[in-house]
Amino acid sequence: MKKHFGEYIRQLRTDKGFTLTQLGAKLELDSANLSKIENGKRDFDEKRLNLLASVFNLNLDELRIEFLSQVIAKKIYESSCSLDVLQVAEKKVNYLRQANLKQKSLKF
Repeated sequence: MKKHFGEYIRQLRTDKGFTLTQLGAKLELDSANLSKIENGKRDFDEKRLNLLASVFNLNLDELRIEFLSQVIAKKIYESSCSLDVLQVAEKKVNYLRQANLKQKSLKF
């Protein structure tokens, strides 16, 4: 498990020796917004995951897992929900997958 997603980005940036301005330019963000993301004051935009993966030569699927886990954890924390919500969500994901498979197999 990584830190919160912004801290993860900061670690990637500093490991590569990029300034906020340099990485911001690569991600099409200004340095002020990137700083807010790194400090947890602003959320990273999912649409930029491809750019982030490309800049740091990361596996996009693994990066997406890290990003989405942060989004889900933040939502559960802010809503003061029980962790039981994760079990229910997993069942719903499985249901949606099965429903999608059935629809794809229908022939018209």
